[in-house]
Amino acid sequence: MNSSTENIVTEQSLQQPRERFNLAKFLRMYGPQIGILTVFGLMWVFFIIFAPRTFLSPQIYQAFMSTIPFFAIVALPLTMLIIAGEMDLSFPSLMAIGMVAFVLVFNATGSVFLSLGAGLVTGFLAGLLNGIIVVGIGIPSLVVTIGTQFFWRGAVLVLLGGKGNTLVETRGTFFYNLLVGKVAGVPMQMVWLVLIAIATWVLLNRHRFGANIYVIGDNKQTAELMGINTARTRILMFALVGLASAFAGILASLHVSFFWPSLGDGYLLRTLAAVFLGGTSVFGGVGTILGTFIGSFIIGAIEAAIVAIGLTGFWTQLIYGLIIILSVSMHAILRRRLG
Repeated sequence: MNSSTENIVTEQSLQQPRERFNLAKFLRMYGPQIGILTVFGLMWVFFIIFAPRTFLSPQIYQAFMSTIPFFAIVALPLTMLIIAGEMDLSFPSLMAIGMVAFVLVFNATGSVFLSLGAGLVTGFLAGLLNGIIVVGIGIPSLVVTIGTQFFWRGAVLVLLGGKGNTLVETRGTFFYNLLVGKVAGVPMQMVWLVLIAIATWVLLNRHRFGANIYVIGDNKQTAELMGINTARTRILMFALVGLASAFAGILASLHVSFFWPSLGDGYLLRTLAAVFLGGTSVFGGVGTILGTFIGSFIIGAIEAAIVAIGLTGFWTQLIYGLIIILSVSMHAILRRRLG
């Protein structure tokens, strides 16, 4: 055997294990995403088979693009917060308190731009307060955000006297069309959801901040030994959830041109279900933005599918709760076996 043939054989023998290693690495890295995409595809086939008149109609997809973003926008930063090992149950009230600031400024100035800024700043500061209490005092985030959920809801009722507020005057303005108008037939809230999903994916997967989140969620003590400012990272994550909550509340209210003080009450279960169905572990350290994005559409479609198949809407909350229990249980079992 000449030297050139030996070189070819050597190169081929070296390439074969490298290809197998790359495949295994690919499956380890993207296994959860492949899993949620498979579930998404199978469920959609199921919906089409058992409710073809609904799920083969373009109108249902227009409805999904109009309504799903209102909780999916919150679910994306909430995913990062849960990966960091924290929890926020106050976001439904943060959606409402952000809209209180929007309404008060709009009634005083008539400017949608100033009102939008006031709402976003209020949501950011309310989320920041959550983080400061959790990190500064050392109270578990679950307990803190249960308390602030009631506090901010009470603030909404007190500030507006329990009354709603019309937003009809915002219709036709530039910022109304920018936020909830349509572009090429696609609702702008769907465009905003895609943009926020891309931004959060980049932040989580292509930035040091996202790497810090994974390390903190996996082991906070190790993160501190590595020099990561865990306190600042966790506080900022709560603030981002507050910011996204306020923005989602503004979109939801502008969409119907009215603000109800109960805004956000119906989004708690479906938002959490979307996050956990998407593969995020309640124990921290595991989760993906793509999983939550796909999980949001699965959760958003379940209610329509239940009614289209012929069941009553009462099944919806039962299924949401079942999804949360099964998802958390699965992560607990895997954690125990791998640990």
